[in-house]
Amino acid sequence: MIRILIVEDEEAIANLIRMNLGKAGYQCETVFDGEGAANRILEERFDLMLLDIMLPGLSGYEVLEYAKTMDIPVIFLTAMGETAQKVKGLRMGAEDYIAKPFDIGELLARVEAVLRRCRKTQEKIRFLDIEIDPDSRVVTKGGQEAELTPKEYDLLLLFVRNRNRALYRETIYENVWGGEYSGTGRTVDLHVQRLKKKLGLEEHIAAIYKVGYRLVIPS
Repeated sequence: MIRILIVEDEEAIANLIRMNLGKAGYQCETVFDGEGAANRILEERFDLMLLDIMLPGLSGYEVLEYAKTMDIPVIFLTAMGETAQKVKGLRMGAEDYIAKPFDIGELLARVEAVLRRCRKTQEKIRFLDIEIDPDSRVVTKGGQEAELTPKEYDLLLLFVRNRNRALYRETIYENVWGGEYSGTGRTVDLHVQRLKKKLGLEEHIAAIYKVGYRLVIPS
């Protein structure tokens, strides 16, 4: 799985990025200062870094110098209008930048583009007669592309990442829709039913009474 380090001192922004990249199938970790970022890339391997420029301790520019020695591509997170900082970051070796506040769709697109350019792509996921391409978010069944909505895709990826494990409705809702589950409404159930029908998974996604669902795939 692609591993991304998010370095952002505003915890709300860092957590929002981590949640959305996590739903897209990336494994993410957050740190909130420059020194912590430098330490983490010395300790672990990361495929990409999202890096704020203005950080406590070491600046984003200083962290970039560490990242370059370890061949970790960097996307800078900048404040709107900081043109000089963007130019400096790109000249120093950053792959791209995105200005805050940003659209999540744009962020995902830029992440995917940098990973492709740096040839750090995610492996395709195969089970039964279904194939998932996390880079393009394309799902095929029996070689034919399946027409899934974004939420159905996120739901499928969540099930596959947790195959043979019971998932509470609360867990499903919080990971796919990103909010707190109220315990009422049939949003989760309706999406699960549509996903089962589209991919022929009626015998593989099992309902668990008063709990949620489990994707059952034999080893």
